[in-house]
Amino acid sequence: MVHFIMINISTLYAGQLNESDLVRYAKPADPRDIRPIVVMNLTRRCNLRCIHCYSDSDGRLAPGELTTDEVRAVLEDLAAYGVKFVLFSGGEPLTRPDIFDLARHAIRLHLRVTLSTNGTLITPKMARKIAEAGFSYVGVSFDGLGAVNDAFRGAPGAFEQAKRGMRHIAALGVRAGLRLTLTKHTVDDLDSVLQFIEQEPISRACFYHLAYAGRGDLIRPDDLPAWKRRAAIDKLCEVARRFADGDVRKEILTVDNHSDGPYLYLKLLGENPVRAAQVKERLERHGGARTSSGVGLAEIDWAGHIHPDQFSMHRTIGSVRTTPFSQIWSNPVDPYHRQLQDRLAHLKDRCAGCRFKTMCGGGLRCRAEAATGDPWAPDPACLLTDDEISPESPAEPAGAIAERRS
Repeated sequence: MVHFIMINISTLYAGQLNESDLVRYAKPADPRDIRPIVVMNLTRRCNLRCIHCYSDSDGRLAPGELTTDEVRAVLEDLAAYGVKFVLFSGGEPLTRPDIFDLARHAIRLHLRVTLSTNGTLITPKMARKIAEAGFSYVGVSFDGLGAVNDAFRGAPGAFEQAKRGMRHIAALGVRAGLRLTLTKHTVDDLDSVLQFIEQEPISRACFYHLAYAGRGDLIRPDDLPAWKRRAAIDKLCEVARRFADGDVRKEILTVDNHSDGPYLYLKLLGENPVRAAQVKERLERHGGARTSSGVGLAEIDWAGHIHPDQFSMHRTIGSVRTTPFSQIWSNPVDPYHRQLQDRLAHLKDRCAGCRFKTMCGGGLRCRAEAATGDPWAPDPACLLTDDEISPESPAEPAGAIAERRS
């Protein structure tokens, strides 16, 4: 799945070419011509209660959930508009009885449909339904191994259930991936997690930086300091290169922090300047966050409200119950939505003066807003030092700070 908020370490750092990257790092068109990946949070209901859930989901059914016919109509509008990728998420989307009917309808419309799930409900029978419905990829959420994961999920045994669910999916030939949020708790177990990825039938591992949304805002103190975030990226780079050198076809990606891109560039600059220049050119063509939230990424929640991304549910830019998505997206009337389409002009402070802003695009705006109250303030999760981003000051190779602090 091509995703505008992902940084593919396997491709950029380790040189492993993947089919999706032909689109991900192609030259973006005018933002008005880009068709977004659409995350559809089909339900707020979930059988777990994760401590970092951006949608604040639990076992309750939210009032006003879109009906089957309403979702079908939305899918038809998305397809006619030229959208190619739709991600079904929640809550836990597998709690929605019509999930497979909706997936089949989307596929008949030539939409590529992926599933984001906690994996605990995937029995062998459920796995067959997922495969038969035609999902092209299933991302299963883990946050550490064993008891660490179960504490995050709020349910004893959740790790083993999710592990079995992922194996059931992979056994039927459906691509399965792991999704993990980097926090002070999960990063300490990173070596074991990477070993788990190598041993299990996982085609892709996505490491999310914490978004301060929903219950995720309550665990903001558990977010990583910059030096520890850099050390984690260094470790992911090491594993991605080992996989690539050994022809292990497993992708390592990070999500929700476009400063990872310049960090990889600086890291390569100290190792292979020729390759670093190639990576810089690819990242600048892609544009980082410039082509993510509100441009190449959209979210539709269970009640039909449209948001710039799944972490910005406090920012509603329209409703599919009153106006087709295609009309809202192609003719923005919400002031913030319009600003997102020209975001570089609105960045402030260190983001405004950063020499990498055309490569990074300013990071995750909703995280900046949650931390400061200002959506155009610097992203607090930025990995880079003031010296590294300064146009006047040459940067030391990335990784040096992490090495000194570890």
